[in-house]
Amino acid sequence: MSAHARSRRSVRRSPGEAGFTLIEVLVAVFITVVMFALGYKTITQASNSRESLKEKQARLLELQTSVRVLEQDFVQLAPRPVRQAIGDEPAQPALEGAAPGGPPPIVALTRGGWANPAGLQRPALQRVAYLLENGTLRREYWNVLDPTLASTTYRRDLMTHVKALAVRYLDQAHQWQTLWPATALRQEQVLRQRPLAVEITLDTEDWGKIVRVIEIPG
Repeated sequence: MSAHARSRRSVRRSPGEAGFTLIEVLVAVFITVVMFALGYKTITQASNSRESLKEKQARLLELQTSVRVLEQDFVQLAPRPVRQAIGDEPAQPALEGAAPGGPPPIVALTRGGWANPAGLQRPALQRVAYLLENGTLRREYWNVLDPTLASTTYRRDLMTHVKALAVRYLDQAHQWQTLWPATALRQEQVLRQRPLAVEITLDTEDWGKIVRVIEIPG
């Protein structure tokens, strides 16, 4: 037997000593990388979907809260006009709606049933206003019924991503009005007038237009 044949026979491995070739190792590494990439993409998509779902749930809760607060205020509308902040005249109506696209507030009203669990020295009536600023629907109120320029305004942001807020009022002739009071007269009887119903339209970025009709008692 030649020396070359003996050398080849000496390096030949037995079946128990067989290993992986370089190509097999590279293929295994490639498969592992692909599986890791697919798994990472799936986890990332699931995480993003979860965050998106949580955000949508939060916005839905904002919408439900806003509609509930609006309904509570209008249902308890009190026929009590208030003085202007700069003096007794002219008085503001119990319910005052601004022109569409006009300056804030969009609507201001006097409501009853203001809870007072702490027994503070304040009336059970509350002056409330709604404004829309930079896509945020805001509710404002004062601790006094007839606020002055020095009165503190309390603000609460109800809902974001709001494109528009429109309010219509059903008068005694069962006609919808975009302004309230429907007449420009500043008589006491006009200042205390209440509509039969109020239609609120919230134009939102997520759900389009949401319309709610609220019947005014009394």
